[in-house]
Amino acid sequence: MSGGVDSSVAAALLHEQGYEVLGVTLQLWGKDVCASTGTKLCCSVRDTLDAKAVAKRLGITHHVLELADTFRTKVIDYFVDSYEQGLTPNPCIACNDHMKFGELMDYADSQGAAFVATGHYAHIGSDAASGRATLRRAADQSKDQSYVLFNLTQAQLAKARCPLGELTKPQVRTIAVELGFVTAQKADSQDVCFVRDRNKDGFLRKELGVGDQPGPITDLDGKVLGTHRGLLGYTIGQREGLGLALSHPVYVIAMDRPNNRLIVGPRQALLRDSLIAERINWVSIDPPDSVRHAQVKIRSRHEPAPARLVVQPDRTVRVEFETPQPAVTPGQATVFYDGDLVLGGGWIGIDEPAAGCAQPSARASAEV
Repeated sequence: MSGGVDSSVAAALLHEQGYEVLGVTLQLWGKDVCASTGTKLCCSVRDTLDAKAVAKRLGITHHVLELADTFRTKVIDYFVDSYEQGLTPNPCIACNDHMKFGELMDYADSQGAAFVATGHYAHIGSDAASGRATLRRAADQSKDQSYVLFNLTQAQLAKARCPLGELTKPQVRTIAVELGFVTAQKADSQDVCFVRDRNKDGFLRKELGVGDQPGPITDLDGKVLGTHRGLLGYTIGQREGLGLALSHPVYVIAMDRPNNRLIVGPRQALLRDSLIAERINWVSIDPPDSVRHAQVKIRSRHEPAPARLVVQPDRTVRVEFETPQPAVTPGQATVFYDGDLVLGGGWIGIDEPAAGCAQPSARASAEV
């Protein structure tokens, strides 16, 4: 129970269905964690108090599980280390893997609990033919969170419950209002929960012990166009805030970290025909032994794009898009769907050549 409306209603629905419900809030903050003053971020003391209030209203037991050290190691350090390597991480997936469906499931076992339920918008079921647990997109496509759950194991899925999978967000808020929850109108959490006031650049500079290191902004051919304020402040595909006075729009294509160089170019240079996905997890199906067609997401808000999945001899997957996709970013997750069924997914690795345009240097291409 995070102290938000979704987990509050999830607990209420299970309680109403006759389950013996134990509410658990993960205390993930330390002196340097989750100290944001923003009102839309999770993990605050206020959130814990709200979760306790909901549990009291339902008449269920509420526990607080102290996991700040584990959160630091498994989520925050991963986030920082990824940026240091020039990758773009997804800490929400790491949190789900290690905290909500890792540490919390271990705690559930210690308490004799049969299942772990969360307020995620996703549908967990089973396939009678294969006997596998399955993960599907939620009924409310605008809130669907199946993307961030793709890395769950079969053992985790078998013990997981997502009571909100068939509900829309307005329906959830209506239930919360009817039950008189203090969380009924609470704003959704946004951004990275442990970054103070959305200042990701400042957080990374503090963690890495580096200041702004200005360097050249170049085009794909190496021509210097201006000066950047420090590579930590930019993302692949960014257009605004480059500080360039050009007659045509340009976008961030790559970051050449060894040479502290920001590479920009036309939007076409962002397009990729394919990508290599590493560390694959086939969540709802057995690993395919031939080419599989799917709809593929390359980030959480990306509209799934038709593609071919070609399993490589090293068990990575080459994703070949029917239409080139923009801003394919190493370090992000790529998730494979068949309709609403999550087939599996992996992590975007070495980039492929851009579609129909000149290329940055080999060194820069490896950094995209």
